[in-house]
Amino acid sequence: MRNLIRFLSRFSFFFLFLLFELVCFYLLFQNNHYQQSAFLHSANSVTAGIYDSYSDFTDYLNLKEVNRELAAENQRLRERQLISFQKVFGPNFLIRDTLYQKKYLYTEGRVVNNSVNKQNNFLTLNIGKRNGLERGMGVLGPNGVVGVVTQCSEHYSTVLSLLHRQSKVGSKIQGSEYFGSLQWDGKDYRHGVLKDIPNHVVISIGDTIVSSGYSSIFPAEIPVATISEFNEVPGENFYDIKVEYTTNFKNLSYVYVVKNLHRAEFDALEEAKEGLSNDQ
Repeated sequence: MRNLIRFLSRFSFFFLFLLFELVCFYLLFQNNHYQQSAFLHSANSVTAGIYDSYSDFTDYLNLKEVNRELAAENQRLRERQLISFQKVFGPNFLIRDTLYQKKYLYTEGRVVNNSVNKQNNFLTLNIGKRNGLERGMGVLGPNGVVGVVTQCSEHYSTVLSLLHRQSKVGSKIQGSEYFGSLQWDGKDYRHGVLKDIPNHVVISIGDTIVSSGYSSIFPAEIPVATISEFNEVPGENFYDIKVEYTTNFKNLSYVYVVKNLHRAEFDALEEAKEGLSNDQ
């Protein structure tokens, strides 16, 4: 206490000067409209800058929650897309039929582990059996196909990425019925190869490759890649096509697991067809 009194006594003239300065400024701004307006404008600019910086900071802190909300909204939008439905009655029975039945459901999940630099790459998701996941379900990202679920625990699941040597996705050139198999050559995480496209088909660099829909895993017309390079191989009937994946596997946070509500029926028919072929 004694030191505080000594300090105030030592600098009393300085504090008195500050007090007089504050009184002068108050009288100046209070009685002069121009200075008052200039002061308020400057103060508002400073305050707005502080609020803007604070808003940017809080927005950054809330990015995780915003991303989660956007992923949930995308899930709802995907389920409302026409490709997630199937007509109950075909065109042979009812002309201009508008009755559709839900075929695909989407479950939003977050990537908690991922690899891109191995020959066989996998992803780990934070959703599992408790979320309705099963082996063999397709996985989509915001920009296209990601992979297929291979294993599930109660709360997590493993996904065989497109960046896996055993990964094969039935694909076709958008706007064409020519289809082939999209695979990874194990070299660059950004690129893969599209096989079995006949070399008489007219293709161009930049053409979009989409899922064929010929399996029970993915809906049709989901983007997979774009053609980045192609060549005709002498003596061969098919193109040598290099593609660039639409999914950036190094920047993948949220995904959507696809559940085909007709999968059991489809797979049963396919197995029966294979059985008949083997018997013959």
